[in-house]
Amino acid sequence: MTKVLEGVLILDLGRVLVGPVTGMLLADLGAEVIKVENPNGGDQFRAYEAGFGIVNKNKKSLCLDLRSSLGREALLRLAERADVLLENFRPGVMERLGMGMDVLHARNARLIVCSITGFGSEGRYHARPAYDTGVMALSGFMSLLVDPERPAATGPPIADGITALYACYGILGALLERERTGVGRKIDLNMVESLIAFTHQAFGHYFTTGNVQGPTTRARIAQAYVMKCADGKLIGMHLSSPDKEWQGLLTTVGSAEMTRDTRFQTYEGRVQNYDTLRQMLAEIFLRHPQEYWMARLQENDVPFAPVYRSDEVLADPHIRELGTFYEFSGPQGVTFKAIRRPVAYDGDRFVDTVPAPALGEHSEQILGELGFCDEEIAELTHPGNRG
Repeated sequence: MTKVLEGVLILDLGRVLVGPVTGMLLADLGAEVIKVENPNGGDQFRAYEAGFGIVNKNKKSLCLDLRSSLGREALLRLAERADVLLENFRPGVMERLGMGMDVLHARNARLIVCSITGFGSEGRYHARPAYDTGVMALSGFMSLLVDPERPAATGPPIADGITALYACYGILGALLERERTGVGRKIDLNMVESLIAFTHQAFGHYFTTGNVQGPTTRARIAQAYVMKCADGKLIGMHLSSPDKEWQGLLTTVGSAEMTRDTRFQTYEGRVQNYDTLRQMLAEIFLRHPQEYWMARLQENDVPFAPVYRSDEVLADPHIRELGTFYEFSGPQGVTFKAIRRPVAYDGDRFVDTVPAPALGEHSEQILGELGFCDEEIAELTHPGNRG
């Protein structure tokens, strides 16, 4: 089992999604991750059991009341041993708790602190509550997905996942630099700028041409299509590169009309007449079921794939051969399913997985190792106590 971050201790103060996903990615690389939670219910994402279990596997749970002086002291003792402290509170919360960078570095100058916010630590929107939908809207990303005539929020929490990847990018860079300097960095990033950075193609298009991309702009340029088949199933196709892919599609659909049509004989023409071409293809694909079209597209070397639901992804023979999903055992022999990390080191990406922890499951063990007595541990983890 390859653990490239073995020996790295992460204090994960993250809540809901973006912070915990960052901690999950680091845990998947072998870091020890301690999830610090409020003893009064813990991370509110625990209410969503399925989602919580995925993003908090391979972590330990420590309950601390950070509004108490003893709770803050416990976190500072942990910070003395830690390599990274990760949090996604609103701006200013850590300072109000007495846990600003100056305080943390006074206890451990090697500590790397990563603070993730929704809209940044300054600016007129900095204090707004931040969730994925608002971030996607403000960043311009949502305008590339939503049909303005039939607007609807769709898809997974993209902003949370992308920001978590950028947070790991920053943390790993800081860990590497610390090997040279011996001093930890303060990392600040926010969800809206992360999504803007990820949408570099749309902004680059605007910078270069002055034209604003919409939901179908990239599809036109990439010659990307999603077709509905006679059985109601969908197929996605991407024809942006060599002309042979267009010729392969013509052979697949067997349309003499499309072959003769001068509007479609060049790539530029197909981009300009994308809507017309898409409608003609849509009518043709409705004549046969998905399986028929998949066989024909593969025979003619057209880039395509079936549009799967989650359960269909699990059943696909190629995905099974990749070993993307795996099972592991939890308490009382309960079996859990998980997604294997996509990064392999020397061909190895095995993870010795443990389920997401129960609230405070490791509190006594961790606090005992920090030197707290039984009475102090009870005070630290009990929600009614205040310092």
